[in-house]
Amino acid sequence: MKPKNYLLTFAVCILTLGTYAQQGLQKKADSLFNKFAFVDAANAYKKLVEKDYNAAYATRQLGDCYAYMRNPEKAATYYKNAVAQENVPIEYYYKYAQALRGTKDYKASRVWLKKFKDAGGVIDKNKITRDPDFITAVFNARHKYFLKDVNINSDLSDFGAFEQNGKVYFTSSADKGVLTKHLYAWNEQPFLDVYVTEKNADTIIHHLSKVKGDINSVYHDGPVVITKDGKTMYFSRNNFNDKKLGKDRYGISNLKIYKASLIEDEWTNIEELPFNNDDYSVGHPSLNSDETKLYFASDMPGGLGGSDIYYVDIDKNGNYGKPQNAGNVINTKRNELFPFINTEDILFFSSDGHLGLGLLDVFATVYDENGTLTDVVNLGIPVNSNKDDFSFFMNNDGINGYIASNRDGGKGDDDIYAFNRIPRLKLEGTITDSIGNVPVENAIVTLSDADGNKIAYVETDENGEYDINIDRETDYVVTTTKDGYPEYSASVTTKGLDNTIKSITADFEISPIQKTVEENMEQEEEIIIDDLGPIYFNFDSAKIRKDDSDELARIVDLMVNTYPEMTIKIESHTDSRGPAAYNDMLSNRRATATYNYLTSKGVDASRIIEYKGYGESNLTNGCDGTVRCTEAQHQLNRRTNFIVIKVK
Repeated sequence: MKPKNYLLTFAVCILTLGTYAQQGLQKKADSLFNKFAFVDAANAYKKLVEKDYNAAYATRQLGDCYAYMRNPEKAATYYKNAVAQENVPIEYYYKYAQALRGTKDYKASRVWLKKFKDAGGVIDKNKITRDPDFITAVFNARHKYFLKDVNINSDLSDFGAFEQNGKVYFTSSADKGVLTKHLYAWNEQPFLDVYVTEKNADTIIHHLSKVKGDINSVYHDGPVVITKDGKTMYFSRNNFNDKKLGKDRYGISNLKIYKASLIEDEWTNIEELPFNNDDYSVGHPSLNSDETKLYFASDMPGGLGGSDIYYVDIDKNGNYGKPQNAGNVINTKRNELFPFINTEDILFFSSDGHLGLGLLDVFATVYDENGTLTDVVNLGIPVNSNKDDFSFFMNNDGINGYIASNRDGGKGDDDIYAFNRIPRLKLEGTITDSIGNVPVENAIVTLSDADGNKIAYVETDENGEYDINIDRETDYVVTTTKDGYPEYSASVTTKGLDNTIKSITADFEISPIQKTVEENMEQEEEIIIDDLGPIYFNFDSAKIRKDDSDELARIVDLMVNTYPEMTIKIESHTDSRGPAAYNDMLSNRRATATYNYLTSKGVDASRIIEYKGYGESNLTNGCDGTVRCTEAQHQLNRRTNFIVIKVK
């Protein structure tokens, strides 16, 4: 069988939204999973398995969901199916071993733990991994987050990053040049103020970056939370109002929560919330998703320890209920602080009372299938360290956010770090008709593993676009089919990709099977032209090879004798080796050599409407210089394609 005539390009690009039911369902499932809404995520993954859409991946995710829901029996069932998959990531050997341990099948657990080690897995000796609770061991089987510094840190204390509408609000002691007489006696630093900056801004943070209005006082202010409409801010502040500092009977000024309104770009109309008290602290406000509950930390009497997480209900008239303790699954005999509620109403908080890596660690709540709070899970390294890690914030996508930490290597006292979860990887692209240069709608794009087993398929939309979720460190075959077109296939690999890459692109420019109608004796005869070419070239050469003489002779015969009115285009290409500018010239030489050969054999020059080189821009595989390829793989890119424009 002759090689197919197609063009395939690979490029790194931005993750796009899908338009089909299964794709949308997978995106929903992944989003719920990233936001720790494991019950809803599990239901979505089950539907994907039922529809046989990327079922291998969905099965692995189901195992993780049930592990986090503290259901080792169901987790073990899905992990058992997962470890039977071809090329399954070896971390699932470890996860299966931990789930078996959770079911008290210690013998089988040891077998799979040995398989994990034999496959190159390394057991983390950290005490989190040694925790007998399998949920934590499973969660920390692989680092889920990556951290990076942000440019808003000072050499003093910075924390409490909160992002909304492209702006980042945070709390800082950075103001060394203003009000220097007001120093916090505990650490000899200026008092905290609330700042705001554009996301990713390169601005140097100074006192002019403070939020406008009446939020900042001469004492501690921040951190903050802002309602979705952007009109109301809740914030922590020392017991200070009407220019007076309130103190308890021991002379301590405790924290209170206040709210402010945004009026003409300034925060004003400061109001103290009714459940504050001079004798204990109430601070670190956070709202749930529908803004009917306000969470906070407090050391009020009657709690379980030093500081607990509480919440109050907010009714439709804006009135506040009585503080309710969040319970002993969350609160311990020590300190729980800095609550944060994500869009799926999962609570994150910092604690030095739960099993952790050091001092304060960040934890997330876990619910079972009945919606009952059952456990908390430590977010692990690198979110947590052996120092204080706190003020967790997650964006709506469940992928990005911020934490604060006083870990070693920071710029100052407490520093803000941005985090990224490892994003799902997508294969996406566009199918285009090479003749009319128009998108091909409703083409079937099928994803198979390296052995040809079908994994998933989608249809292209009206723009000829498609996308499919794929795994990292895996080889695939992607195939496109459409009535009136030959089948096109290409190998795709995700091995060696940087974890920050969210998608790779496989664009197909496909040539239709050429048809025309010829009237003969009042009958219609359909004329079908077989694929022409391609022909290939040796490395750094534009010379026509003897190996291609038979194919060229066939093309000449078709054009001179069989279809004397057929017109074509000649498109020539190179592999990725060598400078791009040189490859452009080399491909043009190949196109010219091909044109000269055909015209020398009797093909009328007017019937070759274009001969052009495209350099290395249209590779047929992933040999773009970022991965190691064989000479045979490079050979597939050194080619000339013949595009049939018209038969009659």
